[in-house]
Amino acid sequence: MPFSLTDAQFRLARALGLSRRAWSSLRTRGWQQTWQRVVLRLQRTLRRAPTDAIPLWRPPHSADQALPTFVEAERAPVASIVIPVHNHLGHTLECLRALAAAPPEATMEIIVVDDASSDDTAALLPRIAGLRYHRHERNGGFIAACNTGAALARGEVLVFLNNDTVPQPGWLDALLRTLREVPRAGIVGAQLVYPDGRLQEAGGVVFRDGQAWNYGRFESPDDPRYGYLRDADYISGAALAIPRALFDAVGGFDTRYAPAYYEDTDLAFAVRAAGHRVLYQPGARVLHDEGTSAGTDPSTGMKAAQARNREVFALHRRQELAAFPPADELPGPGTLHRGQRRILIVDESTPRPDHDSGSLRLVALMRMLLEEGAHVAFVPADGRHAGRYTRELQATGVETWSEPWTGGIAHWLRRHTTRFDVAMLSRHFVAAPLLPLLRRHAPRLRVLFDSVDLHYLRERRAAELAGDAAMLAIARRTRSRELAVVAAADATLVVSPAERELLAADAPGARVELLSNLHRLSARTAAWEQRHGVVFVGGFHHPPNVDAMRWFLTGVWPRIRAQAPMLDFHCIGSDPPDDLRAHHGRDGVQVHGHVADIAPWMDGCRVAVAPLRFGAGVKGKINLSMAHGQPVVATTVAAEGMHLHDGQDVLLADDADAFAQAVLRAHEDADAWSRLAAGGRANVERHFSVDAARETVRRLFLAAD
Repeated sequence: MPFSLTDAQFRLARALGLSRRAWSSLRTRGWQQTWQRVVLRLQRTLRRAPTDAIPLWRPPHSADQALPTFVEAERAPVASIVIPVHNHLGHTLECLRALAAAPPEATMEIIVVDDASSDDTAALLPRIAGLRYHRHERNGGFIAACNTGAALARGEVLVFLNNDTVPQPGWLDALLRTLREVPRAGIVGAQLVYPDGRLQEAGGVVFRDGQAWNYGRFESPDDPRYGYLRDADYISGAALAIPRALFDAVGGFDTRYAPAYYEDTDLAFAVRAAGHRVLYQPGARVLHDEGTSAGTDPSTGMKAAQARNREVFALHRRQELAAFPPADELPGPGTLHRGQRRILIVDESTPRPDHDSGSLRLVALMRMLLEEGAHVAFVPADGRHAGRYTRELQATGVETWSEPWTGGIAHWLRRHTTRFDVAMLSRHFVAAPLLPLLRRHAPRLRVLFDSVDLHYLRERRAAELAGDAAMLAIARRTRSRELAVVAAADATLVVSPAERELLAADAPGARVELLSNLHRLSARTAAWEQRHGVVFVGGFHHPPNVDAMRWFLTGVWPRIRAQAPMLDFHCIGSDPPDDLRAHHGRDGVQVHGHVADIAPWMDGCRVAVAPLRFGAGVKGKINLSMAHGQPVVATTVAAEGMHLHDGQDVLLADDADAFAQAVLRAHEDADAWSRLAAGGRANVERHFSVDAARETVRRLFLAAD
């Protein structure tokens, strides 16, 4: 690949940035914690997800080849799986064994429509317990068999499934979850893979002349281009889910395409015309032995109907097809997302929203952009596949990249940047080396710098608290670099009014916009009498949190326990240092580390604390507690820029005695607790909700230049 001077400058800037961050970490955390962070990062890098051909599951074969059995639902099932068959009994049995061996969470019924098979299908399938079997005496073709099965179905959702498939575990729940959770979802289709593990189809593409294209054919199913939920032009009828009411409303599979081919494509167009979306869900993976029934030669047999039906389809849908791309344009992400506002986001690593508030904010922002109809791509600067966090982003519809597919972020930007309208770079040490690359490869791109929090402000406060002249010098150098990024970006995002005021003085010519934390209020909150105990939430890779807990556990908590000896304190957050772990089990302290689900503590503890003595930005831990109706006791620094008022929606205290008394008051006074809980929720709704940020997001990301 070509290597430019800009690429060399990027790599040099990246290396220098890493060395500066390492030196800063040594000063603020000490060598032991810095070394632990280096080891942890190396371990995560070595645990990158495999990118070779995926291991495909097949149902186990019993020695006696016993027939599968199914449990009939007592009531109408959630899903009715319709399997049209014509001969090929061996394939049908393997498909049925797969369904029986890995059943979904949802209730289902299996309907096999035998389209006049001449093999042993009619003799064997009626013997399968729990299977609904229906036979056509004359062969009517795929469309007729599917429509018959739909008419027999009792489920809320119809799932059409070819008999030459092996659905992978979890496939049906992924389809149903998408229909349930994605607004206006009308059709959801699976990722189809060949028996050798290569990709067969990642949603279909349709061209202006009516030709259809299996997007991703023969590529790797692990390629990020094919790994995220997205709208598709059509979904293959080999594995397709649709609400039964919608299928009936659009008239089912159109018989003008009988016996088969283009009926699934036309169904997608009918569903879109009815105001619904047609979605490809890679989380639903289905092995498909393509061509078992109809072969693969388009000139003979039933396959010959494909060419004829293309002309029928092109004539029937000629008005809609006029807006589609010509057949000479090779499909890619740029083609797929035509007509959408396309947003690129780069951060240091893939967000982990259950670990830190910055990740929670970023994921909420991406979800909001998707809700607004934009296409969002995310590239982590470290290139690492983050396991379930990467997959969860993809499942929401974010085009999420990782190595080796990027080929290095500089290479990726050179190839892809021109297809985006807006790019947001998070954190100054990520943005500084990338900005020149963006300006080089896409000079008209709108570039936003998301500060996350102003690092130089946090570093300066830490240095002043510690009285460390070397740390203060580091903060001054960070200030120069951070302000240089502010000056180079088209706009800078900050999370608090205090930081916006600071930049008004330090970078008076820059455009600075407020985009704070983004939270959704908990639907239900527990009452005062249903709660007990005190909680702190915060990851311990963040130095302000480490300092806060050391101060609280040694200076504040002993004062609280002296007056309330039965009170418990829960410390939650990833990677607590050894000196904090040493408090576990003593004096009512529980040091939990990272927990997968924080809701039990948000809804079960009576009071949250934010005893930070330095820092910057807006504290997600405060927003999170208040969104759950949990009052917060905080320091002035922790509450900075959060529109909070002492005694109304928060209790503020900065010395150990006052902080302890505030915790006891919030915990024991039911009236004060109720007032603070209501005030905190109102504060989040007013200043830190998704709706509160919507106008700013639309202006920065979605408005054309």
